[in-house]
Parts: sequence; C-alpha cells; structure tokens
Amino acid sequence: MCGIVGILQLDNKTVQEDRLKRMNRTMTHRGPDAEGYYFDGALGFGQRRLSIIDLSGGKQPLANEDRTVWVTFNGEIYNFLDLKKDLESKGHTFATHSDTEVLVHLYEEYGEKSVSLLQGMYAYAIWDSNKKELFIARDRIGIKPVYYYFDGNKFIFASEIKAILAYGSICHELDMTAVLDYLTFSFIPSPKSIFKHIKKLDAAHWMKISLQKPSLEIQEYWDISFAEKFSASQEEIEAMIRHELAASVKSHLISDVPLGAFLSGGIDSSAVVASMAQIISDPVKTCSIGLGDHTFTELPYAQEVAEQYKTDHHALVVEPEAMDIFDTLLYHYDEPFADTSALPSYYLSKIARQKVTVALSGDGGDENFAGYRRYIFDVFENKIRNIVPSWLRTPLFGMLGSLYPKADWLPQVFRAKTLFQNLAKEPFDAYFNTVSVYNETLLNTLLTDSFKQKLDGYSSRSVMKKYYDRADGCHYLDKVLYTEIKTFLPDDYLVKVDRASMANALEVRVPLLDHKFMEFTAKIPASMKLKGKEGKYIFKKALEPLLSHNTLYRKKRGFELPIDNWLRGELKERIEVSILAEDSFIQSIIKREYIEKIWNQHQAGVRNYGNNLWLIFFLESWHKKYICS
Repeated sequence: MCGIVGILQLDNKTVQEDRLKRMNRTMTHRGPDAEGYYFDGALGFGQRRLSIIDLSGGKQPLANEDRTVWVTFNGEIYNFLDLKKDLESKGHTFATHSDTEVLVHLYEEYGEKSVSLLQGMYAYAIWDSNKKELFIARDRIGIKPVYYYFDGNKFIFASEIKAILAYGSICHELDMTAVLDYLTFSFIPSPKSIFKHIKKLDAAHWMKISLQKPSLEIQEYWDISFAEKFSASQEEIEAMIRHELAASVKSHLISDVPLGAFLSGGIDSSAVVASMAQIISDPVKTCSIGLGDHTFTELPYAQEVAEQYKTDHHALVVEPEAMDIFDTLLYHYDEPFADTSALPSYYLSKIARQKVTVALSGDGGDENFAGYRRYIFDVFENKIRNIVPSWLRTPLFGMLGSLYPKADWLPQVFRAKTLFQNLAKEPFDAYFNTVSVYNETLLNTLLTDSFKQKLDGYSSRSVMKKYYDRADGCHYLDKVLYTEIKTFLPDDYLVKVDRASMANALEVRVPLLDHKFMEFTAKIPASMKLKGKEGKYIFKKALEPLLSHNTLYRKKRGFELPIDNWLRGELKERIEVSILAEDSFIQSIIKREYIEKIWNQHQAGVRNYGNNLWLIFFLESWHKKYICS
C-alpha cells in the first residue's frame, strides 16, 4: 500500500525534480518505509511505499527487463502469482517477487486490456517510454483513489489532493456544483473534487494521455450487472455464500507482514474473522474500539466473537480529543467530508497499526446484502406505489407530507413526514429525498440567492439519477444497490476507510468488496436479501453455522458518537466563532438566519442538529485552511 504521484509535461519541458519530490513527501503517512522516483524528460513518477509483499525487492517505481515500461503502484494484486506464471510462460522475465512487477509485464503483453485481468485493489500509472504514453487505472470498486489535474500543458496525478496542490501554481477555484453535492450528500461524488480543475478518476475506469496525442482519453472497463439471478434453492445459495466468502477471504490473506482484522462484533466483520480463523492456523489478530463512556458500545459483542474463535484480541476504549481529531480529519481528507464515522475509523486504524500492518475489514456487507434501514423503507414505499394509483397517491400523500410535523424526537414509527413526502413522489425522487442530508425543497429555502446564481440551475439529483436509470436489475432494491455501489461506496465509505487507514500507515483490505464476490452477490434475488423487515436475510442464514444467533440477529447499532455533546462543549466556542462570523464563507452559501436557528436550537437542547452543524463547520474550516490561508 502506497502513495503515488506523477507529472507529464505535455509541452515537452523537463519535469522539475524538486517539485515532484515535494509533492511526494506530502504523502509520507501513506508510505513511511521508502520513497522512490523515476524521471524521463517530460515524465516524472514518485512513490511512497508501505512494504507488504517482497519487502526488500519491491521498491518502486519499477520497470520491465529493458526498462522501457515503468510503473508506480498503490494497492495489492491478489491474483499476481497466477498472472506471473502465465506471463513467464510467454517469455517474460521477472527480477522481483512483488505484485507490482506483474503490472508492467501484463501491460507489455495485453495493453489496456490488462487491467481487466486484475483481482485486487489498485491505482497505478504506467509509462511506455517508446510510445511516450501514460496509462492510469483505478480498481473496479474504487477502493484506491486517483486524483488528477490537466490544463493542456501539464498532466498531474496523485493519490491525494494535497500532493497535487504541492506542485504550486494550481488554480484553487471551487466547483460550486461540488459544494451543492456536499451539502446534499455530505461528500463530493466522482468525478468531481471540491476544486474545479482537479478531478477524480471514476472507479472501474482507465485513462490515457501521450505526448503525441495530448488529449485525455477515459474509458470504463467494468460494470456490475443485477440482471441475471440464481434459480437455486435457498439452501444451495447459503452454501454458495459460505464458499465464495471463504474464497475471497483466502485470496486477501497474502502478505509478508503481520496481518489481522477489524472486529466490531457486527455481522460483516464477524463473518470475515470467522472465515479467517478457518483458513489460518495461528490465532487471528483482531482489534476493536469503544469511544469514551458513551452508553452504547459494541465491545462486548466483539469479545463474544473473539472468544468463539479464540482470536488474539485487542480492545481499547478511547476518549477522543475533539480539537485534535477534527484538525486531523481536516488534514487527511483534503476536501469537505462530513461522514462522522470517520472518527471511529481513524481511531480503530490507529490502534490496529500498533499490532499489524494489514487488516481485513467487513466493509461492503450492507451494499451486497441490503443491510441499511433505508432499503426497507424504499421497498415498503414501492409496494404502496404499486397499490395506490398515482392520481390519488400524489395529491393525498403530498398534502399529508406538507401538514405532518417533522418529529425527529419521536420513535421511528411515528416519523411519518418523510414517508408521506416520498409516497407522493416517483421511485427515484423518493430515494433521492431519503439519502439527501438537505433535500431539494429545503435547499431552495436556505441557500443564498448569490450561490443559486452560481449553480446556474444545477441539481445534485443528476449524480444519482444517471446510475439509477442505468441499473439493469428489475427489482427496485437492485436499482438502489447498484446506485450506491457507484456513489456512496467509492466516494463516501471507501474514502473514509482509505484516509483513516493511510493516515496511520495501515493497509485495509475488503474481501466483501472483491469484484468476483460482488458479481456473485448481484445474482442473488432481492427477495432473499431483504425479507420483510429483515435485511441481509440470506447472508445471516448462510452464517448460522459460523456465528451465534446473538451476533446475527441482535438489533443493529453503530457507534454512539460524541458529536452532539462536542458542539455544546469542547467545540462550541470554535464553531460559533467560525460559522457565525460576519465574513464566514458558509454565509455566502447558506442564509445566516438558518445557521443561527439550528445553532441556537442545538445549544438549547430543543433539537439535535449535530450532523448538520458538523457538515457546515467542516466546510467552513476546510475553506479557511485551503482557500484563505
């Protein structure tokens, strides 16, 4: 696992070595073990290395036999031994035992098609010195990041935005549509970044640019399909899940350094640990955390699984320091990112790194098997739409939605406002309303007129709509799962994991997001994933021989984060000074009266606006750090 960076001067000027080195060293946290460089006139590669495989021989950038093809690589290729064997049979000679070297020979043999042969998580760049051509690829799911800047004269890429900014003379103009996306989703979706002139390479895409053809070519090389479904019995599919899970976990265990797993006590991480315990002979090293003295913690559930599989378990309760952790997140995420689960992810990675260099996680179970509560409501709403005709449904529920009070303090069953609003809408618009932090109706009332003018009619619904319409599954649930695999997964959940782990020089692997495993789960009928109100139904049934009933069927709960209390305590003064200042950036986006309203109500304890205020505060603090400083 590493950080990569590169420059291609399309004006054919020689790359300035000091610039590239300065850029590369902004990512020392991603690769503390070594740094490497390659320069070829107009091309420069840099790499920070976290050594995992072939500790002595896998230094990068790395070349083929005649040193005409070079690579800089971030990630792991799990099927590299099979690929290496095939390439050796075709006459390729290898100088190392690393997975990195496979990439150059594979590109020599198959060109752009080589990326389709890879199983793993990866972001890599290849320079063909004969063709004077640069090729960059990102893994199918978007586990590893690629950012790039292209102004016609130079092309710059890196694993993190901060490395690109370190080049100097990079335009810092904001993409205002990305700001709206952030307010809508709490993250910024690909291919945008917060900067207008810095982009993200989408998951499952490659791009190519050359000195002879200085225009950027981008292509998608993979997509997941929900069209084909298994006709096997439930028992047969349960057995298939256990088999595919074990195969995926086994492929992710290749390592020359200490390896372990995150263990929250939830279904997904427990499933990964159970599979690991059946594959490796030594006790699995597992890590769990609790946050302070909050009323709910999953540590007892993690301990139960650890005892069941006799793992080498390490659990620790941490009391986050609000100021320190906020500034740490602000530094490592590079752009506005308001997913509060970044907090426990950072601390868990920090603790795990004290024991191992590689950790397997359970990320992806919810997307593969329909684990989030919103999926239950979406399917329920669509059942009602199929019963009540639109001529009656739209006016009836539209009226109820406008009249019913917003009652976040009531038990879930009584919070009917969003339900009524959604039932008045068509399926996609209801889904978009559900996943939006600030929905379109609210944004129309709280955004300033000057900001609306800059948006020029843009709506964030287009981000989700293109994938919802593109999904080939017939069931509504399949369409939602596909949409989130293309959006929330690569741009929120996996960004969270990558930055939190890399901030601590920890490699995190996600066997439930192996593309072969995901292609398999996409063929499971939606009715087996979500059965009534039981999410992950078939996954839980498949795991019954491996995990206890309590682990599988207890009510799902996440970390109880201290955000609400921080905003009334440790962070109160800092936030108040920040977001309520007359010259604050956020007040050019959101009307002051709304900010004052939610701030005062939160401080009085009338309502909990923790997530909303965290989102606003992160944006304001980011702007002050990256634009004003």
